[in-house]
Amino acid sequence: MQLKLKLTVVAAIAAAAGVASAQEQVVKIGHVAPVSGAQAHYGKDNENGARMAIEELNAQGVTIGGKKIKFELQAEDDAADPKQGTAAAQKLCDSKVAGVVGHLNSGTTIPASKVYNDCGIPMVTGAATNPNLTKPGYKTTFRIIANDNALGAGLAFYAVDTLKLKTVAIIDDRTAYGQGVADVFKKTAVAKGMKVVDEQFTTDKATDFMAILTAIKSKNPDAVFYGGMDPQAGPMLRQMEQLGMGNVKYFGGDGVCTSEIAKLAAGAKTLGNVICAEGGSSLAKMPGGTAWKAKYDAKYPNQFQVYSPYTYDATFLLVDAMKRANSVDPKVYVNELAKSNFKGVTSAIAFEPNGEMKNPSITLYNYKDGKKTPL
Repeated sequence: MQLKLKLTVVAAIAAAAGVASAQEQVVKIGHVAPVSGAQAHYGKDNENGARMAIEELNAQGVTIGGKKIKFELQAEDDAADPKQGTAAAQKLCDSKVAGVVGHLNSGTTIPASKVYNDCGIPMVTGAATNPNLTKPGYKTTFRIIANDNALGAGLAFYAVDTLKLKTVAIIDDRTAYGQGVADVFKKTAVAKGMKVVDEQFTTDKATDFMAILTAIKSKNPDAVFYGGMDPQAGPMLRQMEQLGMGNVKYFGGDGVCTSEIAKLAAGAKTLGNVICAEGGSSLAKMPGGTAWKAKYDAKYPNQFQVYSPYTYDATFLLVDAMKRANSVDPKVYVNELAKSNFKGVTSAIAFEPNGEMKNPSITLYNYKDGKKTPL
């Protein structure tokens, strides 16, 4: 009799455990950025932010629709290449992820956004800044950072109004991001009376800029604006120093506004001429920036670049919408995502009808003793 009772109890416990595990649901969230190639330092930083959020959400024990949710990050590499970006997006669609954080580059995010729209999966980028991203009006596309209209214009205002510069040469890397931010800077600067004395272009793979810089030097501009990323900006600053362009101001968007650029410029004094813009507030002025950065540095020492606080917030934002909708089904919770009023680490996040963030701020930076410093 005793043995029978014991077996019954064991069976009951086993059954209860089975019910408990059956009630746990795995929900995948996708992340895409370049984690190989020259821009891997940005991509790894972005992935770290999303991964940190997933770990914290799992520690909280989130319940949605009566089920305990276990979140998993499905991280993909797009190598900053548009074709690889759409392939990664399709892979995430096929894997039936519940939402996507990414991508990093506008050139990969814009084509990927159509793939996500077609398969009905919401995506939130905290890094891609080309205004064209939200032009198609996809209900699945969201951005939680200021776009290039704000960044390019902010830099042009500073160049003309604060620094009283009269002439500029413009270089871009022919990517959606680089051309986009350069175009906005140019239009705003010209409208404010600045003269564009030369326009040159390069690629996002180049490292030798001597020919275009020599051409620019002959026009004697007060400033150079570069639309592109830091793997090009660093060597460009070194080559400007070699050509004796040490008195020329150097402007760029968030793509050059990294800690890594100091290493890539390899001690060039021209780093001190850099003025760059980033969407959002400086870490010190973000609602939860300082505490978050301490936590990030403890987990990922010396890996912080720019966008990880945004990928962290984007991950929590997706889950917040799922909780409010009481569903992890993208087609159900996407409506709640559009209505978000989320208090993140970076800022309070709410959206315009087109998926752009309401009232985004921007911050200008320069480099003092090789350290990125808010102006």
